Amino acid sequence: MVDRFRDGLLTPTETSSYLEIPQSTLTSWLKGKAAGAPLVHQVEPVRTGQPSVPFIAVAEAHVLRSLRSLGLRMSEIREAAAAVRDAFDTPYGLVSKRIATDGVDIFVEHGFGDLRRARDGQAPIQEVVSGYLRYLTWDADDDFPTSLRLRQYPDSVPVVIDPRFGHGLPVVAANRVSVGAITDLWEAGESVEDIAYDFGMTPDQVEALCHAVVRLAA
Repeated sequence: MVDRFRDGLLTPTETSSYLEIPQSTLTSWLKGKAAGAPLVHQVEPVRTGQPSVPFIAVAEAHVLRSLRSLGLRMSEIREAAAAVRDAFDTPYGLVSKRIATDGVDIFVEHGFGDLRRARDGQAPIQEVVSGYLRYLTWDADDDFPTSLRLRQYPDSVPVVIDPRFGHGLPVVAANRVSVGAITDLWEAGESVEDIAYDFGMTPDQVEALCHAVVRLAA
């Protein structure tokens, strides 16, 4: 079983691609620190070129991207990360389940409560926190996330990164089949009806998924 904290799941290139984060930004997060720990954790790869970003770090990068959507400067992001990590006494505080309750108050206490998203000037930090939390899934008895939904795929067919399935590749949440396995069949000329039957999906879901992949590749 893949260890969410110690086993490399993705390469930095894969992580930036799946999360739609510029690779230069992710690189700076992997090198940056907050409360004595990396902003985004990284492990030693088994071999050169092998995955070095564990699942917990994929989730951290997702959270940091969400904070960045507030218009926070890097110095403010480091301060926010340090505040949560110190309060929760864990280097993985940004993805602790407690962020859903205590975390918002910590942000407010550190002066982030009045910040607005730079683009629309409307959504306060509470809404942003709630917005990014809906992409993370925690098991009932676990303080840290077990999967991350990728926001670029349609709500009708949720796609996740789950370290228990697909070796880090994006998989369909409902059946844990890799997105690539489905789109490869579609590109090979299989009908959406046959693909849907094979994988327990509806034809509309298959079509929506394949069109999303085509759009992302454009």
